[in-house]
Amino acid sequence: MRELNIHSLWLAQDDPKKNTAVLSSKRGDITLHKRINTLPKKGIILEPLCGKIFGPEDHELVTENNGAIVGLDCSWKQIESSVELVMRRTRLKPRMLPLFLAANPVNWGKPGKLSTIEALAAAAYLCGNKNQAKELLGGFRWGQRFIELNYEPLEEYSSAKTSQELVELQFEYFDLEHLRSGD
Repeated sequence: MRELNIHSLWLAQDDPKKNTAVLSSKRGDITLHKRINTLPKKGIILEPLCGKIFGPEDHELVTENNGAIVGLDCSWKQIESSVELVMRRTRLKPRMLPLFLAANPVNWGKPGKLSTIEALAAAAYLCGNKNQAKELLGGFRWGQRFIELNYEPLEEYSSAKTSQELVELQFEYFDLEHLRSGD
């Protein structure tokens, strides 16, 4: 399977020495952008607020039509303003991931609070690029733990035939009502 075209927009809202997108770009695993106007023109941008899940209907754009998968790298504390700023200035299709548990040390075990590299690896896995997903996570001592923690949902989600099926599968792994109420 052809490797996916993986990018990240880094908004410099956190420490570059600990940032997964910055570190991954230094390893040559992804292309890092510091300006919105240098992003690819065609593809998906992963952002957690859009409400439309990255589903099987989106995979062809990035697997066969040379579209890119772009991770929005910003602070979780500034997510709303960051998403608003970026989405006004790009034509990339916004998509959110189905729920996964974070394995990164900052948000370990929190549903949906993924680092940029976890999000990009999850997207690659969902598209069937499991080896590329593992390579993306390989630069972090906790990287393999992400796949271990999320193995069953990764496998189930990647075999879903529609976005609707993918959305419904989340209920098998996560108590979404409990998460919404913040309990």
